[in-house]
Amino acid sequence: MSKEKIEELNQEEVCNCECNKEDCMCDENTDNECNCNEDCCCHEEENQEIIELNNQINTLKDALLRNQADLQNYKRRKEEETERFQKYKNEELIKELLPIVDNFERAIKMDDNDLSDEVSKFLSGFKLIYTNTVSILNKYEVSEIKAEGVEFDPTYHHAVLTDHDDTKPAGVVLEVLQKGYVYKDRVIRAAMVKVNE
Repeated sequence: MSKEKIEELNQEEVCNCECNKEDCMCDENTDNECNCNEDCCCHEEENQEIIELNNQINTLKDALLRNQADLQNYKRRKEEETERFQKYKNEELIKELLPIVDNFERAIKMDDNDLSDEVSKFLSGFKLIYTNTVSILNKYEVSEIKAEGVEFDPTYHHAVLTDHDDTKPAGVVLEVLQKGYVYKDRVIRAAMVKVNE
């Protein structure tokens, strides 16, 4: 910085206040600095600007911190969403397969285990397809909800009928009308059941 610039800055910093105190010797001072203890108002505007700038800086810092927190929250939510998507990516396909499994089970129930007739031979092929389909579902962590004989649980069971059986306690599932399934840890289809009153 040049000598002239430094002198300019020093001259700007000199207090140009006019003192109103009677016993002050400001006028006698050669560099026009007021040595009395009266408040100087020379730099009030500059001080106000500094205060305003500091307030703006603090506001911007707060906004920056909020934006950083929002970004971190967004990243975390995105990662959780991606994890959930990856975990349950086959759910829709499995839901589409479940009615096919139901139909295979209905067809297999028609078998009277008389292996000499044509229907039994035909249904034995169905049994193989059904077994393969169930093993594929098990491979992808799809499991059947156990319902018959257990206490009714609205998380896993959907009561569509009620009946009364004195031999069993109230609230127990008497019959499974349609099997329910769990995919990993999520119920993808609740079991439709008949419940004892």
